Parts: sequence; C-alpha cells; structure tokens
Amino acid sequence: MAAPPSRRASPPVLPDELVEEILLRLPPDEPACLFRASVVCKTWGCAITHPSFRRRLHKLHGTAPVLGFLHNWLEERTPNFVRTTASAFSLAAPDRRFWRALDCRHGRAFFISEPENRDSSELLVWEPVTGAQQRVPFPPAFERMRPAVLIYPSAAVFCPADGCDHHGCHGGPFRVVFVFTVETDPDPEYGEYVTSACVYSSETGTWAELTSMHCDLGMDFGEYPCLLVGRSLVYFMSNDMAILEYDFASNELTEIHPPDYDSRFTLMLAKDGGLGLIQDLDSHLKLWSREALSDSSTDAPWVLSRVIYLDNLLPIGALVNAATSLFVSGFAEGANVIFVDTVVGLFTIDLLSERVSKVFGKNNFRQLIPVVGFYTPMVRDEHQDLPVSKASVEERGEEEKTVDQAQHLFDNGPNAIQDGTSSTRSNVQTMSSMTVAKVPPCGDAALESPGMDAALLYEVQDVTDPLGDVLKDCPKEESVKNSATTSRDDARNPRGDW
Repeated sequence: MAAPPSRRASPPVLPDELVEEILLRLPPDEPACLFRASVVCKTWGCAITHPSFRRRLHKLHGTAPVLGFLHNWLEERTPNFVRTTASAFSLAAPDRRFWRALDCRHGRAFFISEPENRDSSELLVWEPVTGAQQRVPFPPAFERMRPAVLIYPSAAVFCPADGCDHHGCHGGPFRVVFVFTVETDPDPEYGEYVTSACVYSSETGTWAELTSMHCDLGMDFGEYPCLLVGRSLVYFMSNDMAILEYDFASNELTEIHPPDYDSRFTLMLAKDGGLGLIQDLDSHLKLWSREALSDSSTDAPWVLSRVIYLDNLLPIGALVNAATSLFVSGFAEGANVIFVDTVVGLFTIDLLSERVSKVFGKNNFRQLIPVVGFYTPMVRDEHQDLPVSKASVEERGEEEKTVDQAQHLFDNGPNAIQDGTSSTRSNVQTMSSMTVAKVPPCGDAALESPGMDAALLYEVQDVTDPLGDVLKDCPKEESVKNSATTSRDDARNPRGDW
C-alpha cells in the first residue's frame, strides 16, 4: 500500500505591515472595496477599522473624495443619499419626509425637522460613517420668536477642536451656528427685519446668547448651502443673494454684497482659501474671490479670477435652455468640486483638473449637500477590542522598503502573482479582485455590519440593489471630458487677465 502523500508546509504569508500598505492603495472613491477587504479576515478588518488607517489615507491620497450628496428634492424614488462614487455605495440617511438637510462638514451632517410631520420640532446631527445620531433642541430665542420667523432658517456644523486636522472627527465635539430672520414690522412698505445667529456647543449642551443685526430685507435661507472659511468665519447665502457673515471668534454678524444682485451665485472657497463665489451665466461660469484687506472693511472688492465655458466641457444637450435650466447646485468643501444641474442630468466639475463626470441621470437638484470624506468601516462588536496586528518598523529604510514593495505589488499584480509564492499569489489575487470586481449591491444593512463573516457577505451580494432603477438610469462615474481638452478660457482670452 502506497504511503499517503506528505502535506506541504504552508508558505509564508505577507507581512502585516505590507498588507496594510496595499489596503491603503485601494481606490478611495470606491468605498465598497475597503468594506469588502474588512470582512476577508480579522487581521485585515482590524487594520482597516483602526483610527490610524483613516489618517494614513489622508496622508497618502491627500484630497478626500466626494462620496455623494444629501438633498431635499421631494421625489420618493430618489434615495435620501445619492452616491457619486464609481461603485455601488449607500448610507442610511435620515428620512427626508421628517428631516431637511442643511449642512455637512467634518464628518457630520445637520438636519432640521419638518414641523408638519412631527409632534415636536428639533435639530439632528448625523455622522454618515458611523451612523450615530444626536438630537439638538432649537435655540430658546428661536422658539420664542417662531411665529414671526421667516420660512427657512439655516445652520452650519463644524468641529471646533484646536489643532484638529478633521480627518477623524467622529464622536468628538462639534459646534452649530443657527441663523434665522424675524419680521418685526409686517407693513410691506416699511417692513423691518432682524437676522440673528446663535451657537450651540456639544460640550456644554447649551446655546449661547443671541447675536442680531437689523437689515432692510428678510433673509430667507431656503436654497443655498453655507460655507466655512478658516476656523471662525461662516457664510450664508440668502435667496435674494445677500451674503451673511458670522464671525465665530468675535460673535459678530455682517452683511456682504455680491458683485451683481441680478445674477445667481453659490458660495465657494477661493483659491487662496478665502471667500469665493460661483456666478451662473447660461453657458459659462464666473469664479469670483473677495480681495483681502488689512482692515475689517465690509466693502472689500470682488475680483474675477476665472471663467469656465461649459460648452467646452458638458455634452451639447446639457446646454439646451441653459438660461432657465442650468444651475450650480453645490460646492464640495475639501474636494474643490462643484455640482451643475442640467436638463440631461447632474454633473460634477473638478475645478483643478476640469474633469467632468455625470453622476445622476435626473435634474431639478436646486440645492444639495455634498458629503466629502474617506469612508472606512468602523469598529463594531467583536472587533471593538482587537489590536491592530502590525509589526513595528525599527528603521526608516525598512518602512520605505515596505511601502515600495506594497506599491510594486499593487501596480504589478499579474507579474507578482506569477513570480511570488502561492501565499503571495493568494493575497494579491484577493486584493486585485476587490479593485476590478463589480461591487456588490450591499446597501445599508451590509455597510452597517463590517464584522460579518464571509458567508454572510455572499448572502449580501445576492440582495437586490436597494436603489433600484433610479440608479440604473445613469452610471455614477461617466467621464465626459478630461483635463486634456483645451479650455476655452485660454482660447478666448490669451492674456488671461480676467
């Protein structure tokens, strides 16, 4: 009788630090890739869910991707959160039948309740990545003045922590700046208005004293997102194009006039990091920046810094009836991306590369709230106390060697599979499949359970896409034209002196 074949010794596995370096190089704009990797094994799951992994993503990739946007469009078949990523991805956003989205920044989104659908009115802070929610009461002064308040107030949410890089603000302190306008005299000829701001601190759980200013027109903040400049200046755009500045440091309100009251503007960060504006002008956009002065003058001039001709970027059909149907719907802070709504769908324009992508096949998004950040699965259940398995690196040279090796494996997957050990081949094949395979339509349930095992993952892959036909009518990353196309800005104005 022949002797049974001897069992081969298991080949060595990839070092943990090398695995993490490869995981860091998965496409950041395809968050489902990291989710899939996190459920492969505990070692990978611990590495991806560790807080340091998110910080390293920022360090390696720099600018965070736009994951999608929140909106208040009353279309039942359109999900509350609409992804703009290349692969299927979903977040369980609060139901817009009860909550109206106002702002999103530093890993948090802010909502105001729709009073006609609720027994009591309140505010809501929601963390898209963790799913955590926190209710916030209305400012007492706002409650007292509610009968005289104009229809739409607004609010900004941000992280106030000194020295925070805002790469992982989840669970930390936050501030809310809430603004609203009260009509003090209902006489249409001699009407008077008072616009007020109030600040909420999550650390104390209280609202500060009200700050108010008189204004000639009532500021209705129903259509335009706000903007944070630096660490203390928050800007709000009213429907009549008046700009309200709130200085968090000095607790002062100031009204700023736009370059032209007869045009439509959207707030944006200027190239120098200051206050900027996007002006809609049919087939082109004008980008303005506010000149910084040595004093605190409210009459600082506006400077035209750039013109973007959309007929050089968007499909021809997108500019049909542009005068009435083309809108800049939002600006993504931290990503330098604007959203443009047209008759053929919604597009994003990267202001640095001028890369244009069609992200939704329907229009009428007059206001949307971009969600920007690196999405990584969070620690849940049994992963809560598991340490990250990573060997310490004694020498800087060894660390650089690991990084180079990881980049080589990621860039040269097929060659690495041919040349490496069977263990290396297995690891590289697994990671390669996560980058090229179609991401499963896992939906909210899967994204909320990064601790699931492989068997459950396969069950999730068979679930029907929760977004249905709404998302199938438009690929999420349809590139229209890239930065290689010569901009008509330069062709029409070779001097560049806008």
